[in-house]
This record gives sequence, structure tokens and C-alpha cells, in this order.
Amino acid sequence: MAGKTRICFVCLGNIVRSPLAENLFIHLARQANVDDRYEVDSAGTGAWHVGEPPDGRMRQVAARRGLHYDGKARQFSRRDFDRFDLIIAMDQENRRDLLRLVPTPEQQAKIHLLREFDPDSEVQASVPDPYYGGMDGFEEVYDIVERACRGLLKALENGTLSEAR
Repeated sequence: MAGKTRICFVCLGNIVRSPLAENLFIHLARQANVDDRYEVDSAGTGAWHVGEPPDGRMRQVAARRGLHYDGKARQFSRRDFDRFDLIIAMDQENRRDLLRLVPTPEQQAKIHLLREFDPDSEVQASVPDPYYGGMDGFEEVYDIVERACRGLLKALENGTLSEAR
């Protein structure tokens, strides 16, 4: 992938998991002094939360760990298949929704599950959606997303992306 690698993280509403992944990935890339190599965004498969800020509970968990972010939710569109090199789904449902939209086999190859890059996960595992649960679910999701984003960054930097599970 010549130039910057463009990554879009995708969840259902783009207010909990995908904005966390977007901002955590950039945070980790900055820490590794490689953030200039990446253009990162996030989107949702649904339009319910378009224009809304990220979920306050997730931002509260992130802030306690030193990550502060904001933004506005947007819906994933077919044009995003052309704009991004990698499209990273948070769960199997998001992946299925993306596969229904994808226009070409080449663009289908861009779609991955985030937990493919989580060394502690099962193959094809999903990032759980903590939206309707308690704060412990948000803590768990933060840990999962952080591990997976570290794994994704490592795979990109080592050139081993194709070896992901």
C-alpha cells in the first residue's frame, strides 16, 4: 500500500466501538511515532446516531486511561470501499452488512474483523457491544480494542497483515 494506509473502523452506530478503535489506533501509532503513515476514520452500518458524539460512557472509560476524544457519528457508504485500504468490522453482523454492500471481490478483501489482530481472541471473534450493559462491559471492550489495535498496528508495521487469522 503506497502512501498512507487508510483505515476505517466500523460498528453498528459509530458511537461506541468504532470511534474508540479509531482514536486508540491513532493514539498507539502516535506513541510509536508512525501516525504519519495512517489516515483513520470510523463509521456505522446504521444511521441511527449520525451526527451524535461518541458515547459518554466509553469516553469516560477511555479518559481514565489517558485517551480523550470526540467526533461525530457517520454512516458507512459504498464510496468508503474506494476511500479506504482496510475496513475493520467490530463484529460478525457488521461484517455481514459490509459484505452486502461491497461491489467487487477486490474490495471485499479489504474487510477484516478487528479481533483477527487480538492475540487473546478466538478466530472470528467479535468485539462485544456494551451499549445496553453496565460500565464493566465498557472496560472489557476498551481492553479488547486496545489489544486488537496494538496487533493491527504491529501487523501493518511488520508487513504481516496477510498473516492475520
